[in-house]
Amino acid sequence: MRVLRFVDVCAGAGGLALGLEQAGFEPTLLLDNMAMACETLRLNRPEWNILKADLREFDPIEHPESYDVDLLSAGLPRVRSAATRKRAGSDAERDLLRATVYLVHAVQPRALLIENVPGLVDHPDFEDIRGFVRSELEHLGYRFHWFVLNSADFGVPQERRQGVLVAMKSRYFDAFQSPTPTVREHVTVGQTLRDSMASRGWLDADVWADQATVVAPTLVGGSENRGGADLGPTGTKRAWARMGVNAGSLSDDVPGPDFLWEPSLGPAGMVKITNTQAALLQSFPDEWRFAGGKTVRYRQIGHASPPPVGKALGLSIREALGE
Repeated sequence: MRVLRFVDVCAGAGGLALGLEQAGFEPTLLLDNMAMACETLRLNRPEWNILKADLREFDPIEHPESYDVDLLSAGLPRVRSAATRKRAGSDAERDLLRATVYLVHAVQPRALLIENVPGLVDHPDFEDIRGFVRSELEHLGYRFHWFVLNSADFGVPQERRQGVLVAMKSRYFDAFQSPTPTVREHVTVGQTLRDSMASRGWLDADVWADQATVVAPTLVGGSENRGGADLGPTGTKRAWARMGVNAGSLSDDVPGPDFLWEPSLGPAGMVKITNTQAALLQSFPDEWRFAGGKTVRYRQIGHASPPPVGKALGLSIREALGE
């Protein structure tokens, strides 16, 4: 299988890049503006070419390795709806999406892959940015397809809907088919975390796992301006509570033999998950390490694209490119 070359922007903790690597792609350059994300990439793949830079200021002329690649990929920060953007007073996420599309002008990859919120695919709030993407890509001779994938359909133990754009040079596009699910039954939280919950001798690990029979809610990394790490908004916390999990914060370690799991007592009687377990729920391999303190690590994990989804997308793109 021939190795295909790609550039990955807003690479984060490397979930998308890892999946593409598993599909037979090799990065010529990975770019992110967060120092800890770049350190995470270096911890796990010291041989990768990693650049800490703001995508909006990136000039490919200074990095010739970004030219003549098969794929430009981007797991971009979540683009906000019009109402949310007005409250936040910022358009940074849309600026990054525009910068990615403008980069296509210079890099001229055979294919483009962007992963973002599902609403970007067809919600009216995003029609303006879809119009921009359509105009630019058609001008450059690309054809494209918007679609939504659920990570749970690819073996990820998490309900995580991802909006995806795949664009290709016209001569390749007709061969592209969006990935089909790779599992018949979703992998549950209990199946995924049973062994780690029992690793320090917690006596109720099996009982807990046997009742955690659904996929996890979407992990949310939060923003850089937010406080400590938790597992998401109120509705998400309720879903975790139904599995006997206190989603108000993360634990430094899994429960020991003396932990009394009694969800009827409220959060104090519920188990908490760790960063390592959150990474398992994103389907990172056991050996993948994350740089920084607890909150910084969780933000990287929560923002990541699950590697199995990246692999499935990479294989579909490979096939369309005739590789």
